[in-house]
Amino acid sequence: MKTLDSYDFSGKKALVRVDFNVPLNDKFEITDDTRIKATVPTIEKILNSGGACILMSHLGRPKDGPTEKYSLKHLVNPLSLVFGRTVKFADDAVGEQATKMAADLKSGEILLLENLRFHKEEEKGDKAFAEKLSKLGVVWVMDAFGTAHRAHASTAVIGQFFKDKVCGYVMQSELDNAQRLLENSERPFTAIMGGAKISDKILIIEKLIDKVDNLIIGGGMSYTFSKAKGGNIGKSLLEADKQDLTLELMEKAKAKGVNLVLPVDTVIADDFSNDAERKTVKAGQIPDDWQGLDIGPETRELFADIISKSKTVLWNGPMGVFEFPNFAKGTSAIAKAVVKATEENDAFSLIGGGDSASAVNNAGYGDRVSYVSTGGGALLEYMEGKTLPGVAALEA
Repeated sequence: MKTLDSYDFSGKKALVRVDFNVPLNDKFEITDDTRIKATVPTIEKILNSGGACILMSHLGRPKDGPTEKYSLKHLVNPLSLVFGRTVKFADDAVGEQATKMAADLKSGEILLLENLRFHKEEEKGDKAFAEKLSKLGVVWVMDAFGTAHRAHASTAVIGQFFKDKVCGYVMQSELDNAQRLLENSERPFTAIMGGAKISDKILIIEKLIDKVDNLIIGGGMSYTFSKAKGGNIGKSLLEADKQDLTLELMEKAKAKGVNLVLPVDTVIADDFSNDAERKTVKAGQIPDDWQGLDIGPETRELFADIISKSKTVLWNGPMGVFEFPNFAKGTSAIAKAVVKATEENDAFSLIGGGDSASAVNNAGYGDRVSYVSTGGGALLEYMEGKTLPGVAALEA
């Protein structure tokens, strides 16, 4: 696999697949620019080496072609500020305008293409669409780890049309850090799994049981464990068909000597709302008309104690409905505990993308942990041992 440092970009146009799928508010302002900041070293390396950058990305999930809400034109001014130069914009990813603008691009210049997903061919992995994109540059740089698990036109299929394919710094860092966690983890190794559904995390949990000392389960998925153990969970999230599986996972952890830790108390609400009435009860003792929306104070303390003594920490998924300030205390406590382990116990901490990354970054802790992944799903699939199409395309 070619790396940025091993390739000469002088006088060349690099077609760079970035992940600019950033959240925008109703004024089209970026509310979290983590993914943009992550790509800066890659883009600056190309520009400083005498190359030009043609950036392509998706944004959101547009259903019916071009949509104002999902246009990448909203990113042009913020990107121009980040790079200290005017970022040019093509109002389509392919076609005459994109072709002409790419052809006219000079060394040190940046061109941003319109949202790839305005073309249905992108997600279908259409070969003809990938070939059209490929004609815009002479070298393909894949730096969108967050979409590397998708066999889309721009993330994988396009690779076959390039002799020169280069792995960007984001991709390289993601793979290196995931590898470090899987192969060279210091003990005690603690994995924290949260989020809504156990079904999304089954494979990674099974994989981690073979590697970790402590497996902490929080968030919505913990209520399925609680119900399977005979507890009352009221109207909390439940995957009824996964109860037997949770019991199997607990048995497997026990057999491997892994400390699988579940919440001991939970913050419950009489409605799914930030302003709902709330109280704290013991795990498995939730009244029928109430639902669990966060881990309780005892659980926060229990989890934080385990995390603070760890030398390797992987965190994926929030501990509750952290979008509601009144139910964000659990997620915030975990973020603080991971920072403490990193700074005071010299632990290697990897935050597994998605909501966990947002929680850490929004709390201002992004630079106080070892690594914040830009790709939740891609990271999990890589750690599960699956082949990521975007990685395979670079190696082909």
